[in-house]
Amino acid sequence: MFRVLFLMIALLAGLIAGPYLSGQQGYVRVETANTVYEMSLTTLVILFVVALAVIYTLEWIVTRFFRLSSNTYNWFSRRKRVKAQRQTLEGLMKMNEGDYAKAEKLIGKNAKHSAEPVLNLIKAAEAAQQRGDEFSANRYLIEATELAGSDNLLVEIARTRILLQQNKLPAARSSVDSLLEMSDRNKEVLKLAAEIYSRSKAYQALDGILDLIEGSGLFSAEEFKALQQETENGLLDEKMNEEGVEGLLAWWEAQPRRRRNDLELKTALIQRLIDCNDHESAYEFTLEIMKKLGDNTPISPELCTQITRLQAEDNSKLLKLVEKRAKRADESQRCCLNRALGYLYVRNNDFAKAAEAFKEVTACPTQLQPNDVMMASYVFEQAGDKEAAEKIRQDSLKSAMSIQDKPPEIQTEPKTDEEPTALIAKRD
Repeated sequence: MFRVLFLMIALLAGLIAGPYLSGQQGYVRVETANTVYEMSLTTLVILFVVALAVIYTLEWIVTRFFRLSSNTYNWFSRRKRVKAQRQTLEGLMKMNEGDYAKAEKLIGKNAKHSAEPVLNLIKAAEAAQQRGDEFSANRYLIEATELAGSDNLLVEIARTRILLQQNKLPAARSSVDSLLEMSDRNKEVLKLAAEIYSRSKAYQALDGILDLIEGSGLFSAEEFKALQQETENGLLDEKMNEEGVEGLLAWWEAQPRRRRNDLELKTALIQRLIDCNDHESAYEFTLEIMKKLGDNTPISPELCTQITRLQAEDNSKLLKLVEKRAKRADESQRCCLNRALGYLYVRNNDFAKAAEAFKEVTACPTQLQPNDVMMASYVFEQAGDKEAAEKIRQDSLKSAMSIQDKPPEIQTEPKTDEEPTALIAKRD
């Protein structure tokens, strides 16, 4: 606009000043090697204005041409972006429908023109992995890494998730270790770490992030409790298998007070000590639990089961505690406590009292365990009550025959880990 205005002003000034200068036009001479140009000053001004007009006109034409090319390019680019967005959305719908081959094709081929090409490549990798094409999945991940960089959290999370789906646990473990260094409070990272460490049985590493998992609110209270128990039981098994009883006890003493006061975990420790044939240490821990339990606190079935397995040299203290609790036990606890009491009596060769205890056990048919009938009949015979032993066998046989006439059901009652009479043989 300014250039056009300048040309108009210059032309107007020339037209106005021309007649006044017609008598005093002056003289302009331009001489080159072979040519001489002669003109008046007015003619020179007019030629200058015309030359400027031609230059500006040519500039306008060239500008419009390139602007037209740019608009055309932008139109095609916008069209590709819109098409890529539409097909990406269609690919995500196909992915949700389970058509992973179509989803990979729609999402992957439009990654170049997508607004977020890294996201397209990640989703294409996930679709390829879902249809079992690990090569294509890895190729998409490599392209995503080239675009986003090797330290991109989103790409690394996707890579770890795909490695887990490919069941490449060592590689997934290494990848999730790096993710925890990048962002140890990210919920998705913690979720992947929990699953990978659990599946690879890396309980020491899982134990190190339990506090972060609990603080993140990633799991419900019940789910976190189950994860915590799995971790702690896994640690007990690791120490027992790698370092034996001494290593297991040393590890236990090094644990924080909160963990050492956990009765369920202490019961699990007792189970492993018995598995290692360290009955005296298991007996001491069992006494600790029984003393800490209040009179109104129910004893767990797991602890009762471990008491039946104990073979301590002197079980008198534990016997008194169990007797006291059995006398005040309600219906839900009576069977469990009398079973434990019966085994303790048997190991003391007090079959008369053991028989009384097992009569209480057999009086609760809904809570019987598979070994109860065999142990009760053995105790009754040793106590001289042949009639009771025969009766318990007959009742067991009738029950077994009635069960055969019914559809098979899943057995849910816990089993003792050793044959009852075998324990007596060891004692003798």
